[in-house]
Amino acid sequence: MKESVGQKKSQLTLLATILLGLGSMAAIDEIIFHQLLGWHHFVDVNSSALALASDGLLHTLELILLIGGGVLLLHLYEQKLYAKGYQSAGFLLGMGGFQLFDGIVTHKILGLHQVRYVDNLLLYDLGWNASGLLLLLIGFGLLRRAKRGLAASAS
Repeated sequence: MKESVGQKKSQLTLLATILLGLGSMAAIDEIIFHQLLGWHHFVDVNSSALALASDGLLHTLELILLIGGGVLLLHLYEQKLYAKGYQSAGFLLGMGGFQLFDGIVTHKILGLHQVRYVDNLLLYDLGWNASGLLLLLIGFGLLRRAKRGLAASAS
């Protein structure tokens, strides 16, 4: 029974912090690359009104993820279901997952926008996707460490 409660705590903590990581990386993308640097919009089209509206949709999704993850995390704290050690793993998995999904699916498969509109896009693509992959690898390493800790405390 103790192991199933521990697994439930870890899964819920992971879910909450993955949502927070996804929302945070979406915010970083939108604030830095869309607004401050003006490199791209969520959907780059000839209409600036439509491009701006697409950024608004990304911002809405980001807020839903941040609020949902935050509410879930607060609930876990209140119910004493928070699994210490899983928060960093989930947060980095969410951030890396967003970054890599954005770089591969949004940029390349769907072609909604590019990282930046320059002649040599390869370095930007490599940097964008490498940063997402690095975040994912660190997140998976932290997750593995947290699972070892959970297994050790259950025995």
